[in-house]
Amino acid sequence: MPVAPSDNIYTPRQQYVLLIVCLVALATLILLGLGSYITAFLGAGILFVVFRPWFKALVHRRGWNRQAVTLGLLAFAFVVIILPFSALSLMLVDRIRHYGQDTSQIMTVLHTIEQKTGYRFTTEQNVRSLLQQSVSWISQRLPSLASGLLHFAVVIGLMLFTLYFMFTQENDFLRGLRRYLPFRNNTLHELGESLKNTVNANVLGQALISLVQATLTGLALWIFQVPDALFWGVVAFFMAFIPVLGTPLVWGPAAILKLTQGHTGQGIGILLVGLIAIMNIDNLLRIVLARRMGNIHPLITLAGVVLGVEIFGILGLVLGPLLLSYFIVLMQVFERENRLRPKLRGSKIDNIPHVEPDANEGPADPQ
Repeated sequence: MPVAPSDNIYTPRQQYVLLIVCLVALATLILLGLGSYITAFLGAGILFVVFRPWFKALVHRRGWNRQAVTLGLLAFAFVVIILPFSALSLMLVDRIRHYGQDTSQIMTVLHTIEQKTGYRFTTEQNVRSLLQQSVSWISQRLPSLASGLLHFAVVIGLMLFTLYFMFTQENDFLRGLRRYLPFRNNTLHELGESLKNTVNANVLGQALISLVQATLTGLALWIFQVPDALFWGVVAFFMAFIPVLGTPLVWGPAAILKLTQGHTGQGIGILLVGLIAIMNIDNLLRIVLARRMGNIHPLITLAGVVLGVEIFGILGLVLGPLLLSYFIVLMQVFERENRLRPKLRGSKIDNIPHVEPDANEGPADPQ
């Protein structure tokens, strides 16, 4: 039997507020339920931004089949990005665990430094404890099969599955963003530009810079006969995502190692290559790529990396700076809206009725 409107104990405003509370509560439960799998959807969003220019060129301009292009992009992402990145992560975790269990090489270097300086500043027990803590911290933030093959497979499957529908149902996806995000069109445009600049700068640009720096670091260590040059080159690739510090955390200790072993020429050679070539190529590439792939302030990148890695793991290298970029954009929007509000009230623009866009119109291109 239908309930009469007068029998409802809530006012229309209370119903509206309770509806919002229910939506927020259900969204919170969904996010908590997804838990560690949320990175799959965030990764799909990043890959969508990276591959969309290719998708537009092949589907919208050349008229290729949408499903075929999507499957090709998924295969490319899996073979070229996911598999190599996972292999590098596994290699890094395994070797760090090895060094964490065998501290003899590190203790030899530390004892040599202590003999030359005359100060005793550590013990083997402290070094072993520090290395074990580092291994535990890194293992938790790098995607690894050690955390469970099923979990790893589900994350990759969800990411590719989500990316497939984002491309095959592109119009509905973009229209849904415009419809349900609580922002004006110009704000959505700013957020889209911020997303594109951050992803380009921290995925495409930074990955290219990291690859070049890691290659130079690995070659320098190999030329100057540093053990495990390939492994330390992989470490340099991940370290290069960190502004300012980056690769000096790799070739700096390697140079110290050679100097403490009495190989002064090799140690000085590593320092010269690091200071002259590796660090300068970083500055040069950043200047060139900033004009084409988006320019993100180093402070935002550094703070974002620290924030993002703690929350999202290795994906935080991109998501952290993105969060800070979005926060800055929203603060600018808030400031602009507050300045415009008195003018809008004075001109009575607030009384103009809102006109919904035509359902037949396609979504605005965020890029």
